Amino acid sequence: MATLQAPDYDLAIIGGGINGCGIARDAAGRGLSVFLAEQGDLAGGTSSASTKLIHGGLRYLEYYEFRLVREALHEREVLLRAAPHIIWPLRFILPHHKGLRPAWLIRLGLFLYDHLGGRRLLPGTTVVNLREDPAGAVLGDAFVTGFEYSDCWVMDSRLVVLNARAAADAGATIRSRCQVLAANRQEKGWRLRLLDRDSGREWSASARALVNAAGPWLENLQGRIDSSGGQEHIRMVKGSHIIVRRLFAHERAYIFQNSDGRIVFAIPYEGEFTLIGTTDVDFHGDPGTARISAEETDYLCRAVSEYLRTPVEPSQVVGSFAGIRPLFDDGKSEARAATRDYVLKVDGGAGQAPLLTIYGGKITTYRRLAETVLQRLAPDLPAMGPAWTAEVALPGGDFAVDGFPDLVTDLEWRCPLLDRQLAGRLCRSYGTLAREMVAAPTAANSLGDGFGHGLYPFEVDWLISREWARSADDILWRRSRLGLLFSAAEAKRLDTYVQARLAAGSAGHFSEKGAADAA
Repeated sequence: MATLQAPDYDLAIIGGGINGCGIARDAAGRGLSVFLAEQGDLAGGTSSASTKLIHGGLRYLEYYEFRLVREALHEREVLLRAAPHIIWPLRFILPHHKGLRPAWLIRLGLFLYDHLGGRRLLPGTTVVNLREDPAGAVLGDAFVTGFEYSDCWVMDSRLVVLNARAAADAGATIRSRCQVLAANRQEKGWRLRLLDRDSGREWSASARALVNAAGPWLENLQGRIDSSGGQEHIRMVKGSHIIVRRLFAHERAYIFQNSDGRIVFAIPYEGEFTLIGTTDVDFHGDPGTARISAEETDYLCRAVSEYLRTPVEPSQVVGSFAGIRPLFDDGKSEARAATRDYVLKVDGGAGQAPLLTIYGGKITTYRRLAETVLQRLAPDLPAMGPAWTAEVALPGGDFAVDGFPDLVTDLEWRCPLLDRQLAGRLCRSYGTLAREMVAAPTAANSLGDGFGHGLYPFEVDWLISREWARSADDILWRRSRLGLLFSAAEAKRLDTYVQARLAAGSAGHFSEKGAADAA
């Protein structure tokens, strides 16, 4: 075993999804030196393909996953306080279907849902008369009674980026488009061989401990990482969503029960659309090739059409996305029954540098997962400080949960060039950081030549220099959520601008701690 002198970092993390970035933020804030490598864009996999919910998981109660639901419900309000710009309350209508779960069972489940997690900020469950409530207008005549309860919406990929930003602000090195070619265990830690996918250059870094948070790519990576024991397996389950033009005028969402025991959501999405999902289909192959199938599209259309007065047809679909849930393989026969809880495995005996591998997990519980990971690694990282993230806002989230309207008004006052819609979108994406972002156009007394749909150079420049954006896709689909509105020609024009800015050296890719030396 080779000797490693003075590791560059205390902790190296493979994977720039929500778990990897959450761990990086927590660890850096505890005083550890942290390196994170992501082979593509941050949130480029599972973490940007979720149903966009911070929720306890009502249906998990049927599988007796009470610990998971309790933890998720508690985290729901912790995250709402930490990031009220990208997370906000959402009320759900659950129409009672007389042929499926009985009303008493639904009432019992919702009672537990209201009380398991110590709810304080969100309103509880109410009964809804669907003949009188506007939520019943789009539903079929058979649905008379419904139940209305609370969960939260989240801009999932922005949650990932904000955790990465917080980690970098605390001193972590965050490298996107950086592939781990090999990780070798040495006497005092790990040596990582890395490839910068933009430049084609190889380099190396070392760390005392290693976390594999590669999600669906976990098993692909295992052959490149030294380990002293056997590896568990993941069960790759594909979840797909479709997007249609807005189906209803109000701002509440629907949760529909299906005869196969699953549930499907219909959720207001980006103002003009409705998001419908999700499916549970076992998947084999390259996670990067996951796409919705025609069968899944038909399934989702049929599932919501059973409830709606006007059916949804596949021809109405204007967009779709699919992601792979890297679940711990607990041997369940059906994909929908496989546990969504996270499982952590530590490889390495006494005197060996630890490797911690993450299986499964939900976006809602990422912060608790990060705390648990660092607790497991504490014996090998004695300089680590105490847990801290439960009471600290994410970047831009330092305002009251009910303070969003005031934030928008303040931004309009600071930058009169903004109209109400643009000011609202900037506050939703960046929170209080939008004040810093609009300083440039305010000083220039101009927003610049726009790319369309309210996207201007000052925001694009911010995303390049502060949020690791390297392409139009990064900006449109994982930073701004404007992708559905942009034509191919508009996206190409934006990408030309991004590449020109990167070539001119305006990117922040090498501005993070240690990155310039590594390149």
